[in-house]
Amino acid sequence: MENTVAKKLEALVKLQSIDSELDELKKIRGALPDEVMDLEDELAGYQTRIDKQHQELEEIEENINANKAAIKDAEKLIKKYGEQQMNVRNNREYDAITKEIELQELEIQILEKRIKEAYVRIEEKNVAIEGTKNVLEERKKDLTSKKDELESILKESEEDERKLEKSRESAKKNVEERLLKSYDKIRLNMRNGLAVVSVMRDACGGCFNIVPPQKQAEIREKKKIMICEHCGRVMADVVDEIVSEEVTKPKRRTKRTA
Repeated sequence: MENTVAKKLEALVKLQSIDSELDELKKIRGALPDEVMDLEDELAGYQTRIDKQHQELEEIEENINANKAAIKDAEKLIKKYGEQQMNVRNNREYDAITKEIELQELEIQILEKRIKEAYVRIEEKNVAIEGTKNVLEERKKDLTSKKDELESILKESEEDERKLEKSRESAKKNVEERLLKSYDKIRLNMRNGLAVVSVMRDACGGCFNIVPPQKQAEIREKKKIMICEHCGRVMADVVDEIVSEEVTKPKRRTKRTA
């Protein structure tokens, strides 16, 4: 039983060692992968904004064309009413047609005003689109730079990471499934990725809470897997601190002569 637990702990320690090395390699990349993803999302957002602005431009131009068509219709009606005005039989009919002509002329003025305002909006939209495009191009340069930097780092660590991943797969086979699941779960919940630690200076190597002497003795015996009651990490062993002290010999007292 003792030997079995010791082997289980040995397998866990080895797996933790490999995972810690992998964590260090990933730490070198820093926030670059996240920055690249954020930039990609940002670029997609800018492109969506440009597409929407172009769509709004098309809608404005459609409204301009509709208003121009409405002006032509109004002009036709004015011409028609002008011809009718020549054939009126009394003042009442003349005034009614005159009123219709005035209404159409007023409608033309309103439509022309709308067209003028639409052209102003088109100009504003074009300026906004140009601004968004400029920002998009700048952010594309940033993305290219970040990707190149990340690729360079990945190339440097690619071989080491591949070897470690291979070693990890091999090490996993020596850890029973139940323990492996617990180990992975603990690692996931720990910011530093440590699931297996040693007791150093009478404290847990993960959370630094004091480990009582009796528990340390049980950890040394390796008869069962010991868990830190504070952080839940596996405590695999106890590291004895070797303190080197310089021993000085007391000076011999000389006998004083009278």
